[in-house]
Amino acid sequence: MARRLAVYVTRAVLAAAFMAPVYWVFVIATGYHGAAYSLPPVWRPLFHFGPLTYVWTHTHWTRYLLNSVIISGATIILVVITSTLAGYALAEIRFPGNSLYFYAILGVMMLPQQALLVPQYVAMYHLHLLNSYAGLIIPFAANTSGIFLFRQFFKKLPTSYREIARLEGVSTLTYIRRVAVPMARPAVATTVLLTFIASWNQFQWPLIMTNSAQIQPIELALSHYMQAYEANWRELTSAALIALVPILGVFGLTQRHIVNAVAGGELGQKE
Repeated sequence: MARRLAVYVTRAVLAAAFMAPVYWVFVIATGYHGAAYSLPPVWRPLFHFGPLTYVWTHTHWTRYLLNSVIISGATIILVVITSTLAGYALAEIRFPGNSLYFYAILGVMMLPQQALLVPQYVAMYHLHLLNSYAGLIIPFAANTSGIFLFRQFFKKLPTSYREIARLEGVSTLTYIRRVAVPMARPAVATTVLLTFIASWNQFQWPLIMTNSAQIQPIELALSHYMQAYEANWRELTSAALIALVPILGVFGLTQRHIVNAVAGGELGQKE
């Protein structure tokens, strides 16, 4: 009993530590003017939503938010598809160089994103995809972490499932869609969450690729707000809250699958 209580207390302390910055942003956004500089600090929100309403109604925030939704949504769909197919191929299909391809994918995971900026930009330039949604989506349509996760989950699927599907005349794609993917829900949820966070928080690539507010995502909007409202912390934190809420929402929908995905899931053993 004491051990379980200690575990719960530790979890509560860690959760509070991680949520403290978010709570502080909410306090500043809904507090009085100058609360960010108050000593001692103000810890109780005053629920003044005027700055939040101003940011939402007097700017092009809706456009930036829609751009991020389009970019993140399309990226998630493509990443799940490519990760599923590549992960299944690496886990279930025996072909020459199978292990070599897998280690090459692991090698790509170790490359810093900045090392790929120049070749990606040159490719997008020659494809005439600068300043377009496609240019913001296509370079991230495949994700090495997603491929790794799906491979690990698919390797845990009993081979009897695939053999039964083959005897029943089920095609490989149908088997993947109706059997393998539903059983790898933790991998799907984790890939969706990680891809969403990475895509939603993209700043450097959109900054290089775009010059029009019509397709710029929300992170670029935040940088514009930092210049426009340099000393007005209520507007800045209100804009940050708007950008943060979708991430918290997606995490709330997928968090119960994250531990299973990281631990490898409970899919049984190969037969």
